[in-house]
Amino acid sequence: MKQKFTPNDLIQYLYNEVSATERLAMDEALYEDLGLREEFEGLQVAFQQLPRVTFRPSSRTIQDILKYSEKTALEKHA
Repeated sequence: MKQKFTPNDLIQYLYNEVSATERLAMDEALYEDLGLREEFEGLQVAFQQLPRVTFRPSSRTIQDILKYSEKTALEKHA
């Protein structure tokens, strides 16, 4: 029986958020189903065009957070 994969399944596959069993099933489906493979390739192109996100706040942002934290901590004790 062929399994139907949704766009959400393909996105999870793209982000490596699938189990080993699911990855094997999707690998096989992508090999056998041209339509599914074309849909996945479209998602890959979109994924590659997304800007890369950095998860490192600036020093100023950290200082602002620390000042806010200090201010609110003092207000609680007053």
